[in-house]
Amino acid sequence: MTLSIALAVPLVHPPIGHAASVKVVATLPILKEFAEQVGREHVEVQSLITGLESEHSYSPKPSDLRSLGQAHLLLEVGLGLEVWVSGLVKNAANPQLRVITTSQGVGLIRDHTVAAGSSASGNPHIWLDPENAKVMVRHIAEGLIAVDPEHKQDYLNYLADYLRRLDQAQKTLQERVARLQDRRIITHHPAWPYFARRFGFQIEGNIIQQAGMEPSAAHLAELTRLIKANKVKVIVSEPQLNQKIVQALAGETGARVVVLSPLPGTIKGTDSYLSLLEYNVSQLIAALQS
Repeated sequence: MTLSIALAVPLVHPPIGHAASVKVVATLPILKEFAEQVGREHVEVQSLITGLESEHSYSPKPSDLRSLGQAHLLLEVGLGLEVWVSGLVKNAANPQLRVITTSQGVGLIRDHTVAAGSSASGNPHIWLDPENAKVMVRHIAEGLIAVDPEHKQDYLNYLADYLRRLDQAQKTLQERVARLQDRRIITHHPAWPYFARRFGFQIEGNIIQQAGMEPSAAHLAELTRLIKANKVKVIVSEPQLNQKIVQALAGETGARVVVLSPLPGTIKGTDSYLSLLEYNVSQLIAALQS
């Protein structure tokens, strides 16, 4: 499995001391959690984004630069999601920093919201499918082993344990969704195609068609007609998004708004990745059954 390496990384890294932790910086909270699950007592992990900011438009702080200057690993999703990362890595000027692009090897869904000329080749919200999460944590384990080979067996054991828990959660949630008669939803922002594909929900349309742009009146009118004609019951929104438009659409159509989160920790009861999946699936099932 190929790892993306920032700057001129030496082939042989100075060994991590017995008492020292591997210093890991993650762009997103979800990557922080994955690193903590695989690294446990051997890692010290910081996320640059708390989950309430937009990962698309985040502005790095001076403290982020300091953190990268001391880090062994930087974890990113890639796919154009964190466009601000390359400049941050360059300015940190840390020759020992290894950048792990966790999306490598993931089967992508084309992102219809990507602007013409963008280098991104697919929708970047890959982690909402637990199958993709398994690929991501394997990348992270490889990165940890590369900089801290002394604890390789621990990393492999912790990885295997987490993969088992992901498998079980995925199976349980898929079985629950399979009993639903109606799985159709409208989404506020196109963060959900991987989640929908894995668990069997059907996305009938998106309110926001292009990242950073409000929907046109014509598009909202078209969505209103679609929801009414097809009796779509649920609109999915997110805590990071403006609720005025989605509430107006719900009022016009009688659809129910369900606020889900693509990142752990932004809604009560979603403090871990597994609880995030459980929360999002449970909320959707309850809304679609009502």
